[in-house]
Amino acid sequence: MIHRPFWLSQLDKAWDKRPLIWLSGVRRSGKTTLCKMVPDAEYLNCDLPSVSRQLENPEYLYKNISPGTTLILDEIHRIKDPSLVLKIGTDEFPRIKILATGSSTLAATKKFRDTLTGRKTQLHLPPVLWNECLNDFKIVDLDRRMLHGGLPEFLLEESKEGDFFSEWIDSYYARDIQELFGVRNRTGFLKLMQLLFMQSGGQLEITTLARESALSRPTVMAHIEALSAAHAIRLVQPFSNRRKKEIVKRPKVYAFDTGFVTHVNGWNEIRETDRGLLWEHLVLDMLSVTYKTVNYWQDKDKTEIDFVIQGKHNRIDTMECKINPGKYSPKALYKFRAYYPEGKNLCFSPHIERPYKLRFRDLEVEFRSVLQD
Repeated sequence: MIHRPFWLSQLDKAWDKRPLIWLSGVRRSGKTTLCKMVPDAEYLNCDLPSVSRQLENPEYLYKNISPGTTLILDEIHRIKDPSLVLKIGTDEFPRIKILATGSSTLAATKKFRDTLTGRKTQLHLPPVLWNECLNDFKIVDLDRRMLHGGLPEFLLEESKEGDFFSEWIDSYYARDIQELFGVRNRTGFLKLMQLLFMQSGGQLEITTLARESALSRPTVMAHIEALSAAHAIRLVQPFSNRRKKEIVKRPKVYAFDTGFVTHVNGWNEIRETDRGLLWEHLVLDMLSVTYKTVNYWQDKDKTEIDFVIQGKHNRIDTMECKINPGKYSPKALYKFRAYYPEGKNLCFSPHIERPYKLRFRDLEVEFRSVLQD
């Protein structure tokens, strides 16, 4: 079992704010393994009938747990009334730290009649981050991370097994999508999911997706909402102050994991032309852990900044992704900073050992491989 200190520190920071953490992520992303790394915790698997019976009387359960204990309720959405169990725990036993896990965002889980506003901190566990590959998993081969993806079990396999990915997709549909959202058209849903993965990193085209999946536009939009809530895709909205020359409405869509992008495209090796796009996915994962909102910027001349982060006081940071930092061009940055002059400029490139800065006219750009605090 590979230790994951970054995520254990994220849990500690979250508990400093509130006693309840909702940890979500796709199946086999490592939620259960991470839970079992939490020191001195009492772990309950809510898939087990015996645990479900214990939670029918949550007050009795909590009374038998010492204050200061960490209680882990893994896959809590499997029980009959999970929101009641968590509400009693946070309201009546605030000295018990609770970690509850599930596959989707809390609001999307039908059994949660109360989303516990003000009582919880939400964390999303993405596939293994690039900085974790380097520091904890001891994987320095970028192509391996891109090809295998970041689900820990898949990443650690010596060779890529296509059957693993197919089985995961079947399980994801049966246990998450059908169960949480009641989707019955398996063929149409999986076709749409495949199309989204194949087009990952591009702008969302609802009409095209509806035509190619043989689904109606409203159905496509509902399925996209479900896929987003259950973490299979991420929508990145355009940033704009509604200037006439900027793209203001069309989000980009990213698959949750590069391994599935390579799987649906039938890639058995990473081609030079695909490496930049897949690196963009890994940078987005890093940014999404730190920032609540990540956008991209594009004008109507198709000048583009990969990602932008809006801060306070009109500060907007730019994030560009380059496999080879020597090929970085400040052309898009010049245009963006003419509109939005305040903010840091970063360029992420995977094999930079020590960060460094370069100056382009009056603009400073920092080059680094991973996001740092």
